[in-house]
Amino acid sequence: MFEVTKQFRFEAAHTLRRAIEVEASLRIHGHSYRAEVSVRGDADPVTGMVVDLGLLERALQDARDALDHRFLDDVPDLGPATLENLSLWIWRRVLPVCAGLSRVTVYRDGTGDTCSYFGPREAGS
Repeated sequence: MFEVTKQFRFEAAHTLRRAIEVEASLRIHGHSYRAEVSVRGDADPVTGMVVDLGLLERALQDARDALDHRFLDDVPDLGPATLENLSLWIWRRVLPVCAGLSRVTVYRDGTGDTCSYFGPREAGS
């Protein structure tokens, strides 16, 4: 089995309701983000690829365009702009073209924060 990973970066602003640092979090503020999308599977015997990187690139560009230099509070279907929700939102955006999607990780390198989403839990787990 192989894992193919591609990254993209985006800059965005948001507000956030939280229990600590309430005043600062409620003010509009921004971050630099890095997203990493991984696809796992066996290489196709004809193409030799786990995923066509051109199709993956298109899906990531679509996600990036919807997030980059945006006010995340206004992004449809995102919810509160947490790392968790960003990871899930990107997953849902990329999944239709990447059947072997295995992980979406969003990094906020400036603060050292990271969140990974591995897909929905299977029944019974």
